[in-house]
Amino acid sequence: MIRKIEHIGIAVKNIQESNVLFQKLFGKAHYKIETVTSEGVNTSFFMLGDTKIELLEATKPESAIAKFIEKKGEGIHHIAYEVDNIDDEMARLKLEGFELINKEPKDGADNKRICFLHPKTTNGILVELCEEKK
Repeated sequence: MIRKIEHIGIAVKNIQESNVLFQKLFGKAHYKIETVTSEGVNTSFFMLGDTKIELLEATKPESAIAKFIEKKGEGIHHIAYEVDNIDDEMARLKLEGFELINKEPKDGADNKRICFLHPKTTNGILVELCEEKK
């Protein structure tokens, strides 16, 4: 079951410069920087109430974030939703007709197991499912 918006992912060209910009915007500093080698990204997280903002910077030119920025420029990349059980939710959404980009959950940033839904089945929005690793 989808519980809430977990975070909003924003693709950025330079995470250090963007950290300064978003710190000014939010009036608070990021709480974590993490590299997800398997995805080819550096991430930085800001907490706003119950929702996080995740900045994503490509670490290699073939990463999804690098391709996104090349095609669309910096901006909102995805919306992530917290789920109770990612395996169950993936099965449920597949039965509902959504196309899963990932066949199995994979490790993501911020101690999460993640999966993405293809934007062509979600009105053009890249949707991420997140489950806290146990």
